[in-house]
Amino acid sequence: MISWRESGRKFFEIFEKRISNGELIGCFQMRFYIVVVILIWSPYLGFGELLAMQRKHPQVVPSELEVIKHDFKRRNAELEKNIEQMEEEKMNLRLDMDVQKLETEKLRKWKNKAEGDLDSLKTDYKRLRCSMKAVGLGKTSKQWCQKIQEEKIKDDR
Repeated sequence: MISWRESGRKFFEIFEKRISNGELIGCFQMRFYIVVVILIWSPYLGFGELLAMQRKHPQVVPSELEVIKHDFKRRNAELEKNIEQMEEEKMNLRLDMDVQKLETEKLRKWKNKAEGDLDSLKTDYKRLRCSMKAVGLGKTSKQWCQKIQEEKIKDDR
């Protein structure tokens, strides 16, 4: 006849083989394993203290669904944070774009005004040249030098 201790040790050996082969993996299997070991086999294997500790301080092992829900909530919170950041960046880019448009429009107005001023200066210059030629003031510097020398010669006589 096999004692309870021997059968408990065989149970552990079988369980260790199943875990190492990958048959019992996951939160449910580990929870089941812990419950079986502590509640059923601990008195027979001499783990009375462990059983008493478990009853005094029970540990809640989350199920796979709870773990998945927690991961989903965490991932969802991260994605919401990323979305908020992207929306803020989008709004900042729109503001920057509006500022650039205003600056471009302002520069366009200044350019048009400068071109208009340049055109009016050109026409004024042409009119001035025409009037100087009509009066006789539109001489070159050589012509003026020659005129001055002629006047000096006249004064010297």
